[in-house]
Amino acid sequence: LKQVAGEHAKVHGIMGEGVDPHLFKPTRDHIKDLMEADIIVYSGLNLEGRMADTFGKIGRSGKPVFAVTEGIDKSYQRQPPEMEGHVDPHVWMDVAAWSACVEFAAKALSQFDPPHAEDYRKNAEAYRAQLKQLDDYVRKAMLSIPEEQRVLVTAHDAFGYYSRAYKIPVLSAQGVSTESEAGVHDVNQLVDALVRRKVPAVFFESSVSPKNIQAVIEGAARKGHNVLIGGELFSDAMGQGGTYEGTYIGMLDHNATTIARALGGDVPARGMQGKL
Repeated sequence: LKQVAGEHAKVHGIMGEGVDPHLFKPTRDHIKDLMEADIIVYSGLNLEGRMADTFGKIGRSGKPVFAVTEGIDKSYQRQPPEMEGHVDPHVWMDVAAWSACVEFAAKALSQFDPPHAEDYRKNAEAYRAQLKQLDDYVRKAMLSIPEEQRVLVTAHDAFGYYSRAYKIPVLSAQGVSTESEAGVHDVNQLVDALVRRKVPAVFFESSVSPKNIQAVIEGAARKGHNVLIGGELFSDAMGQGGTYEGTYIGMLDHNATTIARALGGDVPARGMQGKL
């Protein structure tokens, strides 16, 4: 949102780095910040499930409240069977889809602040050009991984859109929401898949407990297959504020570079922009 708003808004994030939005509960101070804001923007598709009522109440008071994922066509949205009709909210993992959200955010800001509409449009256009470069990089990075090793194993299923967009199968110990628990059966199935496919590395996530992935590594070792920790990925939260990984582009650059290098792909050690 900062990229689109530019100099015309002070953007304040409620959730910091490393925070799991599935489990986040707003405090009184968070509610105060929301009530004092001129406009509220959130991701949507039930990502911030425990804040849905809060957004609804504030919106009914007349304050502009919108979800950027309203810009995503419904035909594109994933509905995993385990979510029982709910939509997978992790659309930012597909850069092209998130670019559509950027365009929608520019339109929403323009409706709220018409005098600066042209600036919002130009800012969004410039940022979307950067996202096109990122999308191309992520796609090439994944395709550089040898096909037999092109399997992404993570703690929870935040990479479904990533899998579909960049042609890399994803296996996860947990479902789409971290509120669900991974059972012994889930872990054992994942271990069997790792051993069968000889997957060389698995990945932790910055906002998710590593216990399930650790159990998978130990299970594979007991079956004679040593699996490396490929690195930490950003899934439901970006990196530390003020760092390259604390930006959307840096987050996706980090993920693609980390995945590709751990699985035998051919990418620069310091990523797309040499900033990692």
